[in-house]
Amino acid sequence: MQYVDDVMNNPETFLTPVLVFLGVLLVALGVRRFVYGVLDRWARKTPTQLVDALLATTRGPSLLWCVIIGVHVAVGTSQASAQVIGYSQKLLGALITLSVSLVAANLAAKTFRHFSSRIDLPATGLTEVIIKSVIIALGVTLALGIVGIDVTPLVAALGVGGLAVALGLQDTLANLFAGIHVLLAKPVRVGDYVKLASGEEGYVEDIGWRATRIRQLPNNMVVVPNSQMVQTIITNYYMPDREMSVLVRVGVHYESDLEHVENVTCQVAREVLETVPGGVPSFDPFIRYHTFGDSSINFNVILRTNEFAGQYLLTHEFIKKLDARYKKEGIVIPFPIRTLDIPPETLARIGSASQPSDR
Repeated sequence: MQYVDDVMNNPETFLTPVLVFLGVLLVALGVRRFVYGVLDRWARKTPTQLVDALLATTRGPSLLWCVIIGVHVAVGTSQASAQVIGYSQKLLGALITLSVSLVAANLAAKTFRHFSSRIDLPATGLTEVIIKSVIIALGVTLALGIVGIDVTPLVAALGVGGLAVALGLQDTLANLFAGIHVLLAKPVRVGDYVKLASGEEGYVEDIGWRATRIRQLPNNMVVVPNSQMVQTIITNYYMPDREMSVLVRVGVHYESDLEHVENVTCQVAREVLETVPGGVPSFDPFIRYHTFGDSSINFNVILRTNEFAGQYLLTHEFIKKLDARYKKEGIVIPFPIRTLDIPPETLARIGSASQPSDR
């Protein structure tokens, strides 16, 4: 209150810190503009994701830092009591600590995403949340210590209340720990093509702290809770590797030369694998006869694609080329037909019954 009375009686005691604040703020903003101008030109000459991430994460908070520097210098030049100045400095230190921890958390998450492929750890929403939470929690702890708040009773209170929170957030915690299990066990990874026992299938877009997002081929997004991901049966088409066999069912007439059919079919299949995107040129295609059908001898043609979605174009082109080649070679793909085996005496009775009477 004494400082307020002094300000009312002598406005210069208030005007001087304000002018100092504005002067320091202008200088800090000028230095900030110069530094970021140099960094922007450097980033354009040597474009890297880390430099871009550093600029993106610090550009906004740097304005707050300029203001804090101005306030810090202005408070130091004021005629406030030592106690007020001390509290102000502690508060400014806590704000700087919190802002730096937020910047460090965002920068660490982006850096982890950049280097995740080199350290064989998945860069997912869950891992980023864990990294950010740890750094921000450390920053909050340091900030509380700067302002003089003992964190020991707070930690004890959180420990006691944690049980009640855990009981109220059972489903959320179950999804969180299930997501951690998915990241560590790696039954699926970001980018894998998977199919769940419930029928949903698509590319894994992200493994978050609550759910896993799967983008289907029609470009729809399926959100599956992590607790269900660890309980369902999953077919991962990218494990152990992305290459997979493609089976195409074909049937030929019973009068066909099966050896000739096999040679022609394999020639067409080999041509398709070498020319169509998604095929594996080094794979030697083959066929396997398996059924005497009602109207045809059926077999499977085994092709090879380098990725799950590649099978559709591969099958499309193979069917077109095989049909054209079969027509050229005189190989018949019969229509579904049935042959009736009727005893001769039955045919005779039917014939006599169908003849007109002599009346």
